[in-house]
Amino acid sequence: MNQSRLQKIPVRKRKNQFNHSVYIETYGCQMNANDSEIVASILEGQGYAVTDNPMDADLILLNTCAVRDKAEQTVRNRLQHFKGLKRRRPDLKVGLIGCMAERLKDRLLEEEKLVDMVAGPDSYRDLPRLLEELKDGRKAINVLLSLEETYDDIPPVRINSNGISAFVSITRGCDNMCTFCVVPFTRGRERSRNPETIMNEIRDLQQQGFKEVTLLGQNVDSYLWYGGGPKKDFAKQPEDVRRRAVDFAQLLDRVAGAFPGMRIRFTTSNPQDMTREVIAVMKKHPNIGRQIHLPFQSGSNRILKLMNRRYTREEYLDLIDFIRREIPDISLSHDIIAGFPTETEDDHRDTLSLMEAVRFDYGFMFAYSERPGTAAAKRLRDDVPRGVKIKRLNEIIALQQRHSRERMQAFVGGESEVLVEGPSKKNKDEWMGRNLQNAVVVFPATGREKPGDFVRVRITGATSATLRGERVD
Repeated sequence: MNQSRLQKIPVRKRKNQFNHSVYIETYGCQMNANDSEIVASILEGQGYAVTDNPMDADLILLNTCAVRDKAEQTVRNRLQHFKGLKRRRPDLKVGLIGCMAERLKDRLLEEEKLVDMVAGPDSYRDLPRLLEELKDGRKAINVLLSLEETYDDIPPVRINSNGISAFVSITRGCDNMCTFCVVPFTRGRERSRNPETIMNEIRDLQQQGFKEVTLLGQNVDSYLWYGGGPKKDFAKQPEDVRRRAVDFAQLLDRVAGAFPGMRIRFTTSNPQDMTREVIAVMKKHPNIGRQIHLPFQSGSNRILKLMNRRYTREEYLDLIDFIRREIPDISLSHDIIAGFPTETEDDHRDTLSLMEAVRFDYGFMFAYSERPGTAAAKRLRDDVPRGVKIKRLNEIIALQQRHSRERMQAFVGGESEVLVEGPSKKNKDEWMGRNLQNAVVVFPATGREKPGDFVRVRITGATSATLRGERVD
């Protein structure tokens, strides 16, 4: 749930069965990618095929990210581009969906007239009605948040997938209220999905030939199913309901045990919610990936408190020590924000020293950008100069690159189980895949492998981002 990026959805093979076409651009995290697959499924029922060319589309949807300012500016630029396209094609409709919807609905619909439709993350079931309003020449909008919606009965159309790996959403929303984050305001309160529907979706993926699933949520460790409703109401439930509840460790154990031939991953975790039971389940099942994305954001206790991250530097390091004792071959990654309001040089040095103590395999690093509506924007002045933020960010990136090279070099001479995803981008005579630690591995094709195979590879070389090796017979 970390990188902002554009994903273009490829054209589907069965376009001739549909009367309309939709072009979807997805920005942001894996949750948005999964949401686009849900939207595609809903629109498929309305006669829309997915196209990868906006010139062929009757409907253009931008699934947006509001986490960082850069993604928001990119979306605005794209909407201006499509406004020019609409002038040449008056029947073309453009919609904004996802996390930017609620905050910018009035401006984009009325003031700037960049979109015809706005739909928030919890209103995708309402898309058929919104499309009908567009046919009548009206603007269409629904940005209401829900305490129950999980889309657990809508099978996603796997248009973002390589046919090998897929995301399976297990939670929506977030209750953590980190002061820098807009997710609780754009995606609502945290609620968990019925575990039976999760199992059914994974079973369907297995039957389709998928070999890896990633359990997905804003905070997977907070998963708690007790029959429906937001997590905040769990304590009010009768004792028998609470006794039958399923938490994340139990769900992970159930999934890994039921699908031993599939590799199971999960993201994103939160240090304050990760339990020892989850680590025990990871240790128990060899098909669970040996990788945890565990954002720490800052190494300074003072900044962590301002961020409302409910753990200390010491508690984070204790958790890392426990994880590495239990699973020595674990790969760890992080999120870091450089230049949070009031951050001093000493606070920054605390972040660098935490990185030195842990030596992460990789990470996602950003300069702080103020997000309207967050507690930090309301209470804290963005007082770290832009130049200082970039300087600190570059120091963080340089240190992480050194650690990544060291961590990747440690694989050399050993063997890894690699799930083949497809040909290497640089050489069609080589395969690319990932090992249990989620490191990219490239090795020469022998003619005996195909995408979806698990292959033993001896690692012979490494860069900071890629392992090279050769198949072991």
